[in-house]
Parts: sequence; C-alpha cells; structure tokens
Amino acid sequence: MSLTLLLGGARSGKSALAVRMMSTRPEGVVVIATAEGGDDEMRERIRRHRSSRPPDWVIVEEPIEMSTAIADVGADHGLIIDCLTLWTSNLMGLGLEDLEIEDRARTAATGAASRVGRTIVVSNEVGTGIVPDNALARRYRDLLGRINTIWADASDSVYLTVAGGVVPVQRAGSVWTEPARD
Repeated sequence: MSLTLLLGGARSGKSALAVRMMSTRPEGVVVIATAEGGDDEMRERIRRHRSSRPPDWVIVEEPIEMSTAIADVGADHGLIIDCLTLWTSNLMGLGLEDLEIEDRARTAATGAASRVGRTIVVSNEVGTGIVPDNALARRYRDLLGRINTIWADASDSVYLTVAGGVVPVQRAGSVWTEPARD
C-alpha cells in the first residue's frame, strides 16, 4: 500500500505535484476527477488540469461515487484522486448529512489504502483562514477538515503544499505522546 495525501490552499501546487509524483510510473495511471463543469470558469479549470496530464493517462470523471471508482481501477495502476474538496461539496449539494459524508470518506479512504498501486489524493486545506460568516460555509470548512483527517489517518504520508513547496506533515502520535502518569 502507498497512499499519499496532498493538502494545500488554492493554486499551491497540489495537482501539479501529484502529476510529477506519478509521471515516472511504468504502469498505467488513472485520474479520478471530481469536478463538474457547471460554468465557464470551472470548464476552463478542468481544461487546464486535463492539459497538464500525460495524454495516455485515463481520466474517470466521478463527482459522487468515489468508492466505486476506486474499486474499478486496476490494482497495480497508479491512481490520482483530484480532489476531495469538490467531492465533499458535491455530496453536500446532494443534501447528504455530515455523518453520511464522513462514512463515505472512511469507506473510500479504506479502499484507497488497500490498493497495491500507488494512490495520491489531493485536497484543499480550508481551515487556516478566517471563520466564514455564514453557516453553510462554516459547515463546509469543518466537514472538509474532518474528511481530510479521515484520509490522513488512512495515508502512509501527508504533505502540505505552500507556494509550490512541500512540507511533510507528521501525525500527532509521532511527535508527541501523553506523558506517563504516576
């Protein structure tokens, strides 16, 4: 198993890093894309992402059924999931409750972590800015934070991308443990 989570802000280099990390794989690469082209700006973003990937990679557009899409990828193929940010938004848009979305995230993360082939998952880190001024945006920020934590817990490695740079993220248990009590 090799599951890597790439977190970062908008335009921080997450997707480009995922492509670079996967570009040397001799076996096929599949990209599960969660974006939907609902307006001209999003269609242009999708076009730019497509053009940045090698032409022989398989693109699976799946905005909702992440676990099924993961299960359908060949066990030894490389896999990029881009991105959890939009996937979470898509599930919220269907009217799903937070607990159901978190359950879907656990199932998908477990499926991704059990793959033989390398898997790289991209997501935004949205919890470091100001507190949003409306309930929906606060719900989204908090839910995505929990989704990212679910995927981080299932991952072998987590990296934060900042301005094109990469910072490894250590799990709390590896840097701090509860002191022994007498």
